Amino acid sequence: MDYSLIWKTIVIFFAGKLILRLGGRKSISQMTITQTIVMVGIGSLLIQPIAGDKIWSTLMIAFIFTMLMVFSEYLEIKFDIFESLFSGKAVIVIENGSIIIKNLKKLRLTVDRLETRLRQNGVSSIKDVKTATIEVSGQIGYELKDDKKPLTKEDFITIMAELSQQNQLMAGYHKTKKNDSDNIFREVATKDSEGKNEP
Repeated sequence: MDYSLIWKTIVIFFAGKLILRLGGRKSISQMTITQTIVMVGIGSLLIQPIAGDKIWSTLMIAFIFTMLMVFSEYLEIKFDIFESLFSGKAVIVIENGSIIIKNLKKLRLTVDRLETRLRQNGVSSIKDVKTATIEVSGQIGYELKDDKKPLTKEDFITIMAELSQQNQLMAGYHKTKKNDSDNIFREVATKDSEGKNEP
């Protein structure tokens, strides 16, 4: 067994993570960087036994790749610096309806491609977007402005409760007014008081 394979695997793994990180998010698609490295690495390793390499060495290297993926993801959870270094953070590309061109350039993403992604998510205008980010996975996340958000069930229930309360208040007001006009004692008392006031 050639133990140099172990340190070569470790070097390839971390170098590959950093290279894909520099390569940008567009090539990552749905997978995280770690998953991409492991899938590409294992895919390449599976060919080697056919070419004549020992199968046990190949399986051990694949196992090391998998363990390194688990270990690196653990480091990313525990320490922000590793998350920023290996996976990166979400980048804001739209704020209050305005595109942040500087951040688009960092991601090497054109305005047309950003608009395409928004259209695919049913957003018709950039001005309707409060905040949009390009996530670590390469997908777009966005929040619409308050006046452009669709009505939720909770909003509907709140509006209906307010309308019901206003209707009850109006009904109570009309009922009180009607009761006052129908009160015959009130009518006599009013006439009496008017008669006393006359000279």
